[in-house]
Amino acid sequence: MKIWQKNVNVNKDIETFTVGQDRELDLQMAAFDVLGSLAHVQMLESIGLMTPEDLRLVQGELKQIYADILAGKFQIEDSVEDVHSQVEWLLTQRIGEAGKKIHSGRSRNDQVLVDLKLFFRSSIEQLVGNTALLFGKLIELSNTHKDKLLPGYTHLQIAMPSSFGLWFGAYAESLVDDMELMLAAWKVCNKNPLGSAAGYGSSFPLNRTMTTALLGFETLNYNVVYAQMGRGKTERILAQAMSSVAATLAKMAMDVCLFINQNFNFISFPAELTTGSSIMPHKKNPDVFELIRSRCNKIQALPNEIAMMTTNLPSGYHRDLQLLKENLFPAITSLNECLEMTAFMLQHISVKDGILNDKKYDYLFSVEVVNELVLKGTPFREAYKIVGEAIEQGSFKPDTDLRHTHEGSLGNLCNAEIEGMMGQVLSQFGFEKVNNAIQELLA
Repeated sequence: MKIWQKNVNVNKDIETFTVGQDRELDLQMAAFDVLGSLAHVQMLESIGLMTPEDLRLVQGELKQIYADILAGKFQIEDSVEDVHSQVEWLLTQRIGEAGKKIHSGRSRNDQVLVDLKLFFRSSIEQLVGNTALLFGKLIELSNTHKDKLLPGYTHLQIAMPSSFGLWFGAYAESLVDDMELMLAAWKVCNKNPLGSAAGYGSSFPLNRTMTTALLGFETLNYNVVYAQMGRGKTERILAQAMSSVAATLAKMAMDVCLFINQNFNFISFPAELTTGSSIMPHKKNPDVFELIRSRCNKIQALPNEIAMMTTNLPSGYHRDLQLLKENLFPAITSLNECLEMTAFMLQHISVKDGILNDKKYDYLFSVEVVNELVLKGTPFREAYKIVGEAIEQGSFKPDTDLRHTHEGSLGNLCNAEIEGMMGQVLSQFGFEKVNNAIQELLA
């Protein structure tokens, strides 16, 4: 059954090709389709397009379908095209004529738009939650290991002293900026497109402000043409935020793969969290972080994939947009898994102490010696030359007494300030307001 079909039977090959993976992917949007319908029918009753008795019947059955979805009892039948058709068909079968009224003033175009916005809001909440947990673990590790030194590198050559406090804290602060981008994506997703119909509005006196409040949206996508144009753009903006998180994880995963290497030997994990070799009994491979690195590199390509699928589309709806789900939905799942696995692995990380006691790291302290000469009155360029000559002649003696005090340095990590920045960003998402609205809608 197709809610758009008239008296022509569609060629089976055409049907298979055009439906694609919609049935499987739409299952992830099923609960949100019901929520959108609950808000829509309440609005229809308020403007006289549905009787109070019809509303009571439809609301009751929609809430039952919602419960079935949460219980895993909902499926999209092979004879049905998508989740929208399945929900409407179930309503009509179970309560009759009242079920046929729910599509008044609505198109599948704005129906899928609102489903996606609700799904993306929920996905962002999960991504933010997992990011916040990882952030907390990084700050904890930074504070715990703040006095344990390790080499800092530029060009993969030993450069200056660093610390595990700096290393863990750097990735924590990176996640703060990532959440700034995610907040921007949240703001775009938190606008109501319902009521834009096929992209040109409706002659019915729809109350779009009402559905905005019922679904917990912050505001409307006011212009109905732009509401439809937002599809593809919304996905791209969300993908850009996800790409930023993924870039942080991929870089950290690469560091871990280096630091666990025997030539570095800075960190280790329990044997049960690594893998071995089929012929080399000594191997402890960082497969988890290699897969995180690759998965996150793949996610970093996502914004470009979406752009290439939508960049030459004019305004209005086009079937091309259907395929965005195939790229974005699995990426959301993958990024959540990477966040969760990174946090899990870091719970079991072991950090080596005394790394810089090795003579091969003496030159890390060359800048400390230069700075000490400058503090005693030697001009910087002259001090640089003196230390450089000592290194060339083999007479250099490191000064391992580190005196870094400025903000964000070895001796002043500013983790409390970084936590404050993250708290400020997280407080702006407004998940509680959204969840309260949804609970009232389902009450």
